[in-house]
Formats: sequence, structure tokens, C-alpha cells
Amino acid sequence: MNDPRELYRVVDDPPELYEDEAPVLLHAMQGSIDAGHAGSLVARHLVDKLPSRRLLEFDVDALIDYRARRPAMTFDEGTWTEYDQPALVVDLVRDDDGAPLLLLHGLEPDVQWERFVRAVRTVVEDYRVGLTIGVHGIPMGVPHTRPLTVTAHATRGELIEAYPNYFSRVQVPGSAAALLELRLGQEGRDAMGFAVNVPHYLAQSEYPQAAAELVRHITRVSGRSLPVGDLEASGAQVRSEVDRQVAESEEVTAVVHALEGQYDSFVEASDDETRQALGPAMEELPSADELAAQFEAFLAGREEPDGGP
Repeated sequence: MNDPRELYRVVDDPPELYEDEAPVLLHAMQGSIDAGHAGSLVARHLVDKLPSRRLLEFDVDALIDYRARRPAMTFDEGTWTEYDQPALVVDLVRDDDGAPLLLLHGLEPDVQWERFVRAVRTVVEDYRVGLTIGVHGIPMGVPHTRPLTVTAHATRGELIEAYPNYFSRVQVPGSAAALLELRLGQEGRDAMGFAVNVPHYLAQSEYPQAAAELVRHITRVSGRSLPVGDLEASGAQVRSEVDRQVAESEEVTAVVHALEGQYDSFVEASDDETRQALGPAMEELPSADELAAQFEAFLAGREEPDGGP
């Protein structure tokens, strides 16, 4: 069996890291579902706002299928000028108190998932990681006018006792992040994740409110002091623009109000019997796909000169 450490190159190995408290490993990989670009926004925000240094670089040639996800290249007046170099890296980020956070971010591997998981496990072992956290966004039939919720999962029930369980049993397409959590749990290691529930009709746009919600939950379970103000400010601007566009369409306003009623009914429901009683009424509400189609059609006609909504 090939040494999993051959999948990455050590860029920097700060000796003080081994003397710090056990770091947290946060992973937000692109490639699987990430509604509102929530996980990607978290990674970008932390690297931009906190002191960071590159620790490891994974061998993307061994992990990425370029024909499935062709990197962008720029051709300018007869010359290739730019290449959007794929990357999958681990950065050391220091929170506002100087505590260490390892951030695994970049493209999700297309191949060699098991070997990749073993490689990440060596990182967990070498840097004495105490807790691993994964974050991303999932599209849900919820309105943007109500508080965001998260779906929490973990290798031990005790890690998510404070979180409601929205699903009993469901089968979904796998991801490298989910496999990582599964394998760490099978080894008795603490790992968990948060999927923020993003309004389905905003899933394809950057939704900083969702990233801010993820940062708050990361802070809560990790004890790290992470900035969130800039994401909240950006989120307020996005909310204002979405409200404006919704108000300009009676049809979209109606379906958003319908989703608000559905959301409020679920919040008020305290047990399964109540939720089952709501079933027939909910069937009359528009589906998330129907709402998304209507909203996207509306936005298609509302593009500004710069191409943005």
C-alpha cells in the first residue's frame, strides 16, 4: 500500500505548532454540494481576515480529474496568459486569541478517496488534532426572511446534543468530506460537521449569511475566536438586494410567503404527530424546484450592466 504521505508536500512545519494546544482541523472542500458557496466563503474569509501560513499542498495531479472539471485558462490576443491552478491545501490559521486552526480547503478529490482520507489522518495524527469539523451549504425549501438553520452531524451523539435532528434516515451521494468523517469516527476520533440550510432559490449565488452562520457554529463547538462581522455586513447587503428584487414580482413574493408559512408551521410543530398533520397543507405549497425556477427566471430578466443580479 502506497504511503499516504506521498499525496502531499510539506511547505512549512512551524515548530511552535507542536507546543500549542491541540489544534482543530476545519475542512471546506469544493466539488460536492455547497449551496450559497457557504463553505468556500468560510475558507476565504478566514484566510483573508486572520494570520495564516501554508503548511501542506496536496498533489492535485494525483487527485483531480481535469477533464471532469477543466480549469479555466485565459487567452488574450494570441497568447495564453493565465491558468486557474487547482489547489488543495492545509493552512495554519491563528484565531483572534492566537489559537491554532488547521484549514483544509480547495478542490475535493475526484479519485483515491480512501488514500486521501488516510493522508488527512496522518495530518490529524502528526499535529495532534483534537476535533475535525466540516462545513458546507445545502439547498432547502426555506425562505430567506427567516433565521438560518443548520443540520449537524458527528461521530458521537454527545457532540451534537444541542442540535435538532431534521432527518431520520436518508441516502445521498457520497463526498470525500463525508467519508473522512465516517472513517475518523470508525477510529474513535471526534469529527463533526455543519450543513447550513440555504434557501433553494439562492443556492447558486454567494450567500454570506450562510457563511456567517457556519462561523458562529464553528466558534461554538471549537472554542476558537473567529471574526464574523464582515460576513454579516455583506449578508445585510445581499438581504437588502434580494428583498428589493422579490418585492418587484408579485409571483415571487407569493411563493416566498408560502415558504414562510411552511417554515413557521415546522417551527411551531413540537412532535411528529403535528408534523404529519401538516402534510396535506404542505403538498399545496410550491416545491423548492418550482420556486427556484420561478425566481431564477425572474432574476434572469433583472441583470445589471455589470452582469450581477
